[in-house]
Amino acid sequence: MEQLICLVTGGTSGIGREIACRLSQMGHRVYTLSRRPNGSDSIPHLSADLTDDAQVTAAIDQIYAAEGRLDLVVNNAGFGISGAVEFTSSEEALRQLDLNFFGMVRVNRAVLSRMREQGGGRIVNVSSVAGMIPIPFQTYYSASKAAINAYSLALANEVRPFGISVCGVAPGDVKTDFTASRSKNHQGDDLYGGRISRSVAGMEKDEEKGMSAQKVGKAICGIALKRKVRPIYVIGGSYRLLCVLAKILPLGLTNRIVGRLYAR
Repeated sequence: MEQLICLVTGGTSGIGREIACRLSQMGHRVYTLSRRPNGSDSIPHLSADLTDDAQVTAAIDQIYAAEGRLDLVVNNAGFGISGAVEFTSSEEALRQLDLNFFGMVRVNRAVLSRMREQGGGRIVNVSSVAGMIPIPFQTYYSASKAAINAYSLALANEVRPFGISVCGVAPGDVKTDFTASRSKNHQGDDLYGGRISRSVAGMEKDEEKGMSAQKVGKAICGIALKRKVRPIYVIGGSYRLLCVLAKILPLGLTNRIVGRLYAR
């Protein structure tokens, strides 16, 4: 396979690190991008805040200055917050969307014109099953991932004539340090009858028993390197079944089932 120039955001931990390492082991030239000052010794790393347009543009400029092109972008950076909508501040909600959604938007805006000029490229946006089956008390995280799915579908049609392919990938529960780093807000838990804390505890239990980062990273690499891609992929057999059922069943019934699982 021809060597590709690749960028993986959030590539210094969890799923992103597995994607970056696997692509590098396959012989591709990989850059990671995150707010961390350092990455892997074997993979070039760029430090930038994805909520800052100028920092994102400067990081992308560095790659083009060094390589002259960029063939594959995997937008993986993100974090999670939890809590009741009633007690989540606008600032926290905006912080969630600014990184998970608009961080991806900034990266793609910085590369699209260059991919168009070079005659093609691929963009893979990492979403979540929560974007398809929204989880109570993870409302803003779910909304950020649903936005990624909608964005990926629309962008794919916009840039297809230029040889640029776009897809979203939606993993189910994954066992990573994402769980420990979640920003948890239990405010109002007494008013909600303990449902906030129970929901978050159940979520975290599912994540701890979830797929390994290695398995998900391997799956995303396989999708990223396909000759042709579908608009959206769900990672994990049981999660694919859940998403199919969610499309078949009446929406009200699906939402009640989710409520019984995560809002009791």
